[in-house]
Amino acid sequence: MEPLDFKQSAALSIGIELELQLVETFGCDLTHAASDLIQLAERRSHPGEIKPEITESMIEIATGIHQTHAALDAELRAIRDAVSAAAETLNVLVCGGGAHPFQNWTDRQIYDRPRFKHLSGLYGYLAKQFTVFGQHIHVGVPHGDDALFLVHAMSRYVPHFVALAASSPYFQGADTQFESSRLNAVSAFPLSGRAPLVLRWSDFIEYFAKMQGLGIVESMKDFYWDIRPKPEFGTVEIRVCDTPLTAERAAVLAAYAQTLARFLLIERPFQLSEDLHLPYGYNRFQACRFGLDGDFIDPLAQSHLPLREDIMATLEGLKPHAMELETEVPLAELEVIVRDSSTDARWMRSRYQLTGSLPDLVWQQCRKWRGDS
Repeated sequence: MEPLDFKQSAALSIGIELELQLVETFGCDLTHAASDLIQLAERRSHPGEIKPEITESMIEIATGIHQTHAALDAELRAIRDAVSAAAETLNVLVCGGGAHPFQNWTDRQIYDRPRFKHLSGLYGYLAKQFTVFGQHIHVGVPHGDDALFLVHAMSRYVPHFVALAASSPYFQGADTQFESSRLNAVSAFPLSGRAPLVLRWSDFIEYFAKMQGLGIVESMKDFYWDIRPKPEFGTVEIRVCDTPLTAERAAVLAAYAQTLARFLLIERPFQLSEDLHLPYGYNRFQACRFGLDGDFIDPLAQSHLPLREDIMATLEGLKPHAMELETEVPLAELEVIVRDSSTDARWMRSRYQLTGSLPDLVWQQCRKWRGDS
């Protein structure tokens, strides 16, 4: 058996992982409640998984594997309701968002698991600063070579996901002037960014063996790439999204990833080369800093255009694939978000402007996550 055998999975199946904030009811700062919440949840019946993350102020929820947006959306709402009920029993609040607006990273506690303790020892203060919250989208692919193609072809669209999911404009009590400040914390890690341009799974196994032999990595978990293959799941994992403020928007973003993956795998619209990645860092920064208003360099046409125009053009081109996957409704919702600039980051800034209170903003985020009107 090869050490990185790629598990065959259903093509274009989708699943989601969401990192969520655990918030105290008085003051709305982050609180140390993950262990208690997970223990309580384990005693109750609930769909999906509820798991720890690196600090006690966060949890991760994960859906099962789905073929349709509708099924994914239904399970994600059910997990949300189960987590909210458990949190209410503990007098704790839960919310989305890519970063807590005013928490102090020095107050965080590392979750008591060997891997998290190891990461804390390795990365020092970065481990506690990694109390940021993202959405990971898994798309199933049948073969390792297809997975590597999708990892690199999807990289052109990383700014789309960053801008559409942006929900971390505030950090450490200040407006960062970024739509998504979360990725700045991720970028501090040495194995972040984009994957190397390896196109055959046999070559990737050789690359991994070299990295393992040098003592740089022990497993695929040590790569913090924006998009990475997950051979044990048979998926490609997109990791650049902030956690949205609602479960429904998280499901919409997964539908976009699924539809985009179908388009890329079937139509193969461009050849993969380093030239495709030349504007990668620039485009990624523009999306983090300015969101939908960012500048976008099309690496094929070698031209500049507003990011929102590239997203709208992509959505138009995906319509035949959306019909096949029954994702027309969620993609239409994305069109509205782009047209109206109704991102979560914009919502957060508008709410803060009404009261000038970051604790009140977090309270409103918690209500939004619960589905309160």
